[in-house]
Amino acid sequence: MSGRRDYTALHIGLGDREDSSRKKQSFLRSWYRLSRLQRTLILSVLVLMLLCSAYVVPLWFVDIEDTSAEFGKKAGRQKSLYGDVIHMTLEEEERLAMNAESADKLMALKRKARERLDNMAQDIKKELAADGEGKKPPLNVIDAPVDEHEEKKDVEQIVPPVDEHVGDKAKVSAHKPRAKFDFFAAGKSRNVKQQAVADAFKHAWKAYKAHAWGHDELHPISKKHSEWFGVGLTLVDAVDTMVIMGLKEEYEESKEWVTDKLTFAVSRDVNLFEITIRVLGGMLSSYHLTGEEIFKQRAVELADKLLPCFNSQSKVPYSDVNLLTGNAHAPRWGPDSSTSEVTTIQLEFRDLSKVTGDNKYADAVHEVSMHVHDLPKQDGLVPIFINANSGSFRSTATITLGARGDSYYEYLLKQWIQSGKKLTVFKDDYVDAMTGVKERLVRKSEPSKLTFIGELLSGRNFSPKMDHLVCFLAGTLALGAYNGLDKSHRTLGEELAYTCYQTYARQPTRLAPEITYFNLAPEAKEDLIVKPLDAHNLLRPETVESLFVLYRVTGDQKYRDWGWQMFLAFEKHTKIPDGGYSSISNVKDAGNPRFRDKMESFFLSETLKYFYLLFSDDPGLIPLDEYVFNTEGHPLPIDRT
Repeated sequence: MSGRRDYTALHIGLGDREDSSRKKQSFLRSWYRLSRLQRTLILSVLVLMLLCSAYVVPLWFVDIEDTSAEFGKKAGRQKSLYGDVIHMTLEEEERLAMNAESADKLMALKRKARERLDNMAQDIKKELAADGEGKKPPLNVIDAPVDEHEEKKDVEQIVPPVDEHVGDKAKVSAHKPRAKFDFFAAGKSRNVKQQAVADAFKHAWKAYKAHAWGHDELHPISKKHSEWFGVGLTLVDAVDTMVIMGLKEEYEESKEWVTDKLTFAVSRDVNLFEITIRVLGGMLSSYHLTGEEIFKQRAVELADKLLPCFNSQSKVPYSDVNLLTGNAHAPRWGPDSSTSEVTTIQLEFRDLSKVTGDNKYADAVHEVSMHVHDLPKQDGLVPIFINANSGSFRSTATITLGARGDSYYEYLLKQWIQSGKKLTVFKDDYVDAMTGVKERLVRKSEPSKLTFIGELLSGRNFSPKMDHLVCFLAGTLALGAYNGLDKSHRTLGEELAYTCYQTYARQPTRLAPEITYFNLAPEAKEDLIVKPLDAHNLLRPETVESLFVLYRVTGDQKYRDWGWQMFLAFEKHTKIPDGGYSSISNVKDAGNPRFRDKMESFFLSETLKYFYLLFSDDPGLIPLDEYVFNTEGHPLPIDRT
């Protein structure tokens, strides 16, 4: 069966005027004889042409702005670094105003044209196939971690504690350092125990000056030095200790070195976490305590070189970066970063945004914090490894409050405190985590019922192993209770502090091992088990740190007494007679603990600093309601704005 075919007749030629009516009818007849699809396509093309003209036509008038710009050049108009006009003649201002008025009229016409075209497009939509409503705009990276079901007040809680301006270079008013306490005057009236600690610092400093000046680490036995970052690590890490102890001479010579010699233009891979807590934290603390601009300047220089670490595929920063090239990458030993490392940079970067007025530092670490906040956890507890590419935890990794996990929990509480208790999302995460600690990690040893914190191997199997690092938690729990959290936190902190002290007191040297296992057997005769490879002592500060916090919170003299016994043990077994202190290999052998020939920078920045503060009779010396200590012992001010 034959069907009717649609066709279009196109008549070309010139005719008489009397044929015009017939030609018009022929065109209309041809139009209506087109199929619906053909008419739709033709109308679509026409609409597209009209829409394009709305954007092309205004370009014909672009010479208005070009003329204005050219006039500005000819008139010699000067601009500042940020593009602000410094001065104009009256004639220039009038011409600029005229051009601006013309541009406003042009934009008004442009808007009207768009509105008309939009109306035309709506009439045709009925004949066009629906293309959908279009894609939604991408979610803002700062808003991404927010649960859309939360109340508005919860959303406000996770905004960084900086001004909420838009843009990569949003500015806030820079905070000036407090520096109202006269540390050097206070250093002239030390008590006996404080003087002993200050003398210990001077003894260590003498060896550093003689054998490692300007280098990272001292080897006091061989009288040599070594480099880790190549930035004078021991010196930079200890500046604020000199200020707190009132050591004017040592401080002045260190400040001179920082001013004249310290540079970060070195081709060396550095660990983001370690250099942040030691060097960036040290420079910021020194700036706050003294008001010297050079420390702020060096902090900015370093932080800018660390920012490439945040250019990962996820919100999780790379662990290492080359200070000279800016090449950021995962650690050499594997693809993952340590959870504690990527979550223990927030205090320092947020503080830098406060003192500079530049949000980019706080924004970078806030994204990390909120990304980790959104990851699934076991009762608030996290595995110790996280991948910078996928942004996910390694699910089979150990859960511990020791190495690679410790300061994640510490900085949850301290971010909340640092923000003036505004960032309650971190307080909530901390409370959840401590509930998980109590339920899954706290145990009592046999036979003395010492409270300790164990580990979950592969995230499942309990191990009665506790690193010396875990002893930070005693002070952190007390600090949380001091800031209004449940009193049970302080109780657990006191019990844990007693256990940590026992790891010192029960060894022949009266010094704690790096790792202790606790006996859970009902018939056990000794609570503590120290394996030969775990018997070393690295001059660590965590126990004396907690004693300092507990003494400030409770006023109980026993914490000072315990601390004094620990200090005397360091003096007896780690002090090198002609200068410096050394870590030892065996706390179980008082006759021959065997020096390891290394003085860690944290011995000056933390261990001796916390001893000095523990023995201080002046509550105005770094008060806990004005400062929060970073994990390297550097006090940073609490935001009261």
